[in-house]
Amino acid sequence: MFFLPISLLFFLILIVLLPILLIFIPIHIMGLAFQKLGLSAEMGFTYFIFSLVGSAINIPLKEETCYQEPELSPLTRLFYGQVIIPVKKRVLAINVGGAIIPMVLAFYLLFTQAPLMQTVIATAVMIVITKFLARPVPNVGIAMPALIPPICSVILAWILHHQNPAPVAYVSGVLGTLIGADILNLKRIKHMSCGVMSIGGAGVFDGIYLVGIIAVLLA
Repeated sequence: MFFLPISLLFFLILIVLLPILLIFIPIHIMGLAFQKLGLSAEMGFTYFIFSLVGSAINIPLKEETCYQEPELSPLTRLFYGQVIIPVKKRVLAINVGGAIIPMVLAFYLLFTQAPLMQTVIATAVMIVITKFLARPVPNVGIAMPALIPPICSVILAWILHHQNPAPVAYVSGVLGTLIGADILNLKRIKHMSCGVMSIGGAGVFDGIYLVGIIAVLLA
């Protein structure tokens, strides 16, 4: 027997409000994260909106043919003649919302908020960690566990600069993931199937984006 633990009216109200909650909760989180970075909550709102819109934009970086023409038997050629094999391509792209925008913010913080030496050390360690954790996924790009990199970047930030760990955690999390997980694994993409392999390809849900935000919230 099916029954609701709440009234039907309240349940319908929740259904109507769910899309609104899915928008405003991330915006609230972005506001808290940007305040920890010494920036305004309004910038956090702008960052979230631009990332959301930019998640639909992939900029192609490299395109190559990735199919191999099969060997056709003489009998096949006799009955079917010239068989046209459809051209398949492998495209390497970078996502605006999931990679470019977080990278721009990371460089801004590196030159304005984060201490250079501590951030470089933390980023170097994060490059090694994310290189080890990253795995190529066909038609998606490079994937890795969602929580381990931000936790590692926070620990490094607290050790190296406990006075203000948030900028160090964000920069090392974003740049370490971008370099270690994506850039250093580009050669492995050549052995994957055809399709679009996008750096930051999951947009606002991608590892590069989430690592930075989660790291700041934990710092």
